[in-house]
Amino acid sequence: MTTSASHRRPTSDLPVIANFDSAHLTIGAGVAIFHIATARVVVCYHSVHGYWFLPKGRRDAGEDSVTGAEREGFEESGYRNRLLPIPLRHRQPQAHNPSLPYSPFVTEPIWTQLMPVSRSAQYVLFWYIAETFPPDLEDLVTGRSETEKGVYQIPTPFPRNMTLKERVSMEGEGYEPVRHKNTGVNEEEKLYESCLLPIEEAAGKLRGTVMADVVRRGWQGICERREMEEEAGGFEEVL
Repeated sequence: MTTSASHRRPTSDLPVIANFDSAHLTIGAGVAIFHIATARVVVCYHSVHGYWFLPKGRRDAGEDSVTGAEREGFEESGYRNRLLPIPLRHRQPQAHNPSLPYSPFVTEPIWTQLMPVSRSAQYVLFWYIAETFPPDLEDLVTGRSETEKGVYQIPTPFPRNMTLKERVSMEGEGYEPVRHKNTGVNEEEKLYESCLLPIEEAAGKLRGTVMADVVRRGWQGICERREMEEEAGGFEEVL
């Protein structure tokens, strides 16, 4: 359940000071979508240019980055997904709200990249960790009208009190997550192919990029969450 320690992981760059107005900034989000039961992750392939990648893209105007990540994951890969809370070191404060109890599992970005779009425009990309839909949620969405089947729909979040063991038990033996066809929204995305690959095989195809570490660190977080839950005897005991 653990990943190899022999792989050299990328390191964070030094902090920077930069300022961009709305006309010179693009915000995007990407996602590594895991099928927990089979230790596989969704990867995409450009059928013309011949490279592998994780689904990502610009968030829509007025859309939050979490929703943008899930939507881009579905549109570019065809797999419906929802963010998966994992144990993750981060610098965000806990909510000062008694109605929001503490959890060691979060859905914060696991990596953030800053890339120039042009000489005057900046692209900021947040990478998240997600899981494929469980069968009941997939059936609920698929059972809706024909016009809704091929478009992204905001899913119910991962249940706060559910353990990963309970989540995996929702799938029958041999269950294969559904890959929807023709979910791309433009001519470029119609050239994308996608599949579920074992963790290290996927990371190998993404080697030399931050995306490889998104996959490895994401899976490590999933393994750590499962170990924490098993050692504590359930989700409530982890808190």
